[in-house]
Amino acid sequence: MIDDTDTREHHPKNTPTHTRFFTPAVVTLVALSFMLGLSEFIMVGILPQIARGLRVSEVTVGNLVSLFAVAYAPATPIGSALSARFPRFATHMTLVAVFLAGNILCMVASNYPVLLVARIMIALVAGTTVAVSMTYAPDVSSAANRTRFIAWVFSGFSIASVVGVPVGTWVAETFGWRAAFVLIVALTVILMMAMVAVLPRNSHPMTIGFLPQFRLFADRRIRLGVFAVLFGAAASYVFYTYLTPIMRDDIGIPQRFVSIGLMVFGAACLCSNLYSGRLANRGTGVAPMARMRPVYLIHAVLLCLLAFAGLLPVAGALLLIMLGLFMYLQNSSSQVLYMDVAAQAHPGSMNLAASLNSMSFNIGIALGSAVGGVVNDHLGLAWLGPFGAVFALLAALSVSGLHPSQAELGK
Repeated sequence: MIDDTDTREHHPKNTPTHTRFFTPAVVTLVALSFMLGLSEFIMVGILPQIARGLRVSEVTVGNLVSLFAVAYAPATPIGSALSARFPRFATHMTLVAVFLAGNILCMVASNYPVLLVARIMIALVAGTTVAVSMTYAPDVSSAANRTRFIAWVFSGFSIASVVGVPVGTWVAETFGWRAAFVLIVALTVILMMAMVAVLPRNSHPMTIGFLPQFRLFADRRIRLGVFAVLFGAAASYVFYTYLTPIMRDDIGIPQRFVSIGLMVFGAACLCSNLYSGRLANRGTGVAPMARMRPVYLIHAVLLCLLAFAGLLPVAGALLLIMLGLFMYLQNSSSQVLYMDVAAQAHPGSMNLAASLNSMSFNIGIALGSAVGGVVNDHLGLAWLGPFGAVFALLAALSVSGLHPSQAELGK
């Protein structure tokens, strides 16, 4: 049985006074985000193989992607609020164990209903797992490296998209789709052993009740942050959902080069995640998010220009890379807002606050994808960018309501 009562003094290598940033604990938490991202995104790469293997349509298997998001969004804040009442390390290990069980079920699924149950299992714990990871920030990194830690944890998902998914897809094409889940299961077991070895055991379970934690949403700063992230994600996913047809049909990239284009776009998204840490380092509290207003406005302009991407294919390709660079710039700033506001005014809701970024972003994904589908069906690909720009303007309007104090601006 794992003792969850040790204090940080028993783990000096994990204290924030350690000079290196990439300590074993930090690397392990980033690797956990990578595994969560790989398990979530792998479905897109191996969808045809699963459809053939289970003898169902590709549309039916594709529904697993949207159902995953539907389960992920509400489960994340609820699970995070519940997790605050239990020892952190034990809770974290339990969540990862459920994640492992879900992937084992995917690996052995003999029919579509079993695969559906497995994917829902994973979705129910994935967001809460990320939220708990975020609460390790003061224990595994210095105060100066806090935003860098947040950026790298989020970047685990981008790394999974750029590197993990292509590798997983190759494994599925070479050895069968179940082999992709064998890979995920094996890596998760190794990751759990690393968690036992390097993560600190200190925790301070909250005595606050379940429902009182949700008073966090009564805070106007939190609501504005949630709306900004939601609209910011929707702005990107209006077009990102149809990135392949935009590359192929609008810009004219040959089909054989589309996979390369997707990798380049993914690399731009990874840079966006990492640079978001620098943007978030400009102040505390709501200040970094308030300074995102010009970023959202520039994003809106770029999205409008996407309507003309087909006129100059080279410029259109460069524009897509620019949009990738803007896609995740809000991530770290919004996380700083949620965590700092909660620490200052709602200390019993820290786990819930840590989950808001994942929750808001996934709602934005669902909204942007739905709007993108309607726009594409009725108006065509060229109109996706302008409709995304509307969401970017709404995000800019949301952060315009944030008014940082002099202390928050002074960092």
